[in-house]
Amino acid sequence: MFEMSPKVLDYKARLEDFMAEHIYPNEWTFYSEAERLGPWAVLPIVEKLKPIAREAGLWNLFLPDAELGAGLHNLDYAPLCEIMGRSLLAPEVFNCSAPDTGNMETIWRYGTPEQREAWLTPLLAGEIRSSFAMTEPEVASSDATNIGSSIIRDGDDYVINGRKWYTTGATDPRCKIIIFMGKSDPDGADRHRQQSMILVPKDTPGVRVIRPLPVFGFYGVPDRAAEVVFENVRVPASNMLLGEGRGFEIAQGRLGPGRIHHCMRLIGLCERILERMCRRADRRVAFGSELSRQTVTLERIASARIMIEQVRLLTLKAAWMMDTVGNKVAKSEIAMIKVAAPTAACQIVDWAIQMFGGGGTSSDHLLTAAYATARLLRLADGPDEVHRNQIGRLEIRRQLQSDPSRTGGTADVLGLPDVEGRFGHLQPGNAHYLWAGQ
Repeated sequence: MFEMSPKVLDYKARLEDFMAEHIYPNEWTFYSEAERLGPWAVLPIVEKLKPIAREAGLWNLFLPDAELGAGLHNLDYAPLCEIMGRSLLAPEVFNCSAPDTGNMETIWRYGTPEQREAWLTPLLAGEIRSSFAMTEPEVASSDATNIGSSIIRDGDDYVINGRKWYTTGATDPRCKIIIFMGKSDPDGADRHRQQSMILVPKDTPGVRVIRPLPVFGFYGVPDRAAEVVFENVRVPASNMLLGEGRGFEIAQGRLGPGRIHHCMRLIGLCERILERMCRRADRRVAFGSELSRQTVTLERIASARIMIEQVRLLTLKAAWMMDTVGNKVAKSEIAMIKVAAPTAACQIVDWAIQMFGGGGTSSDHLLTAAYATARLLRLADGPDEVHRNQIGRLEIRRQLQSDPSRTGGTADVLGLPDVEGRFGHLQPGNAHYLWAGQ
């Protein structure tokens, strides 16, 4: 079912060659520049590698539009995204990094021709970057209906007010456009039609980037998050995406691909961490023998291999369903991978840190940045708890809609065998016999 096409195999081979020649040898430079220059700067190594990747035809691989991107479906893109996920440097080099991919898909799917020309074209060219402003410090933003920022119509304009944080990319000087989510109809009867999304040029008066937000002490890697205030920001009414009250709808359409891309990248990251674990175990000697001869090491390596294969198969299934039956039908699978992939990654990186000892807690072995990435993604695009609740509700609904006569799932109480070993039906009033062992 998941066989790769010749086109994908070609991309895969070219990506692997590019990673070996250009990405892995430059990772130390990338981390050093991020630490030295900070979150407000453009990192020279990224800008150096981008034109090389574009010239190699490894550009905008995420976009299913064959004229603007590679024309790949989710299932096609999965193994390629996994390869890029092996390095935190790689995704942006190929113009396939968050939040730009999600923002580009949003404008591509929901934007007007004018909006696409103004913002999608330069984003696809890698000339600018973007931000997505949804999460707020004052409310539990895992419930998007809580969002309190306002988008109020005033003549031919909208006036925007609100405070956002974890707005990825806002400190980047190349960030020119922000997709802002707020309430345009706070008193509307339908809680899921109160929100809208609107395009806000970052240089609009009233937009202020207050501060960068570190993730586990990292500024810029793995995330260039920021706190941003919008004070009486006035933008043309033509900047509205899709229409008033469609923000929640856009969010669901945007987050599906974004979530699966995160999971695809995490699989690649896990593969790389497991490789490092195996090499470390083979070379490191403690108490007279290599770590690879210790049972606890073998158990952890085996468990990591199993977890990666499980997550990969579930992710491929979700990608296949998104391609064949759509994101709405695949929402349970998308939610499952969004829980499974970061959870597995956190555990695998934690084992690797333990194997590397004190050095594993430094920035010398990729592990701390990898853990920060994995742990962040248990919250980004919805925390685990929200996805688990959704999975549970969908599962109950699915079971209740099935034909119980075909599954043996009907009876509230079990049938017990009679004296001749035949099963009859136990009456509800006699259910206590089950617990009495009779």
